[in-house]
Amino acid sequence: MRPVRVLVMLCCAIALALPAQGPSTTHTTGVLTAAEVERLMPPSVFFSGQTATVQIRNSAAIRFAGDGITLAGMVDSGGYSSGVRDRYQFYLLTDTAIEAGGRGIAPGAYGGGFLSDGFLLMDLGGHELLRLPVAADPSMKRPRPLQFVAGPQAGEYRLYLGRAYVSLKHAK
Repeated sequence: MRPVRVLVMLCCAIALALPAQGPSTTHTTGVLTAAEVERLMPPSVFFSGQTATVQIRNSAAIRFAGDGITLAGMVDSGGYSSGVRDRYQFYLLTDTAIEAGGRGIAPGAYGGGFLSDGFLLMDLGGHELLRLPVAADPSMKRPRPLQFVAGPQAGEYRLYLGRAYVSLKHAK
C-alpha cells in the first residue's frame, strides 16, 4: 500500500507545481451580440482623407469559424462632399479574407454603399474595388438600417441595408 500512497502524493505534487490554466476560450461563430459589436467597433473611422463617426447602434459583426471577424457600421458622412456621401454609407472592417458574390475581399478596411445599381466597395481612398448586384428581401419584417443575418447555407451571412442585401462568406 505504501508505494501507491507515495505515487498518489507524487502526482498531487506535480499537479500543484504545474501552472494553472483556465478553460480555453472558444468563440461561437455567427452574428455577434450588440455588446460584442460595441466592444469591437471603433467609434470613428478614416475614409477618403477624413474621419467619420460610426453609428454604433447601426453596426453589426460576424465571427467565422477560425475566429475571423467582419464588422460593418453605418457612418455619419456629413462632412463629406455630396458625391462621396451618396456612395459612402457604411464602413467594413475584416481581419480575414471574405467573399461577396464570388469575388474576394482581402483583410482590411473599406467604405461601402448600397446604390441603385448594386453593392459598392471602395478602398480607403474612395476608389471603387467592386460592384455587385444586390438582392431584395421583401419578407424582412422589420428591416434595420444595417445588419448581418445568417444566410440559408452554413457559413453564409447576409449584409443588409434595409431590405437590400449581399451575401458574404469566409474565403477558402
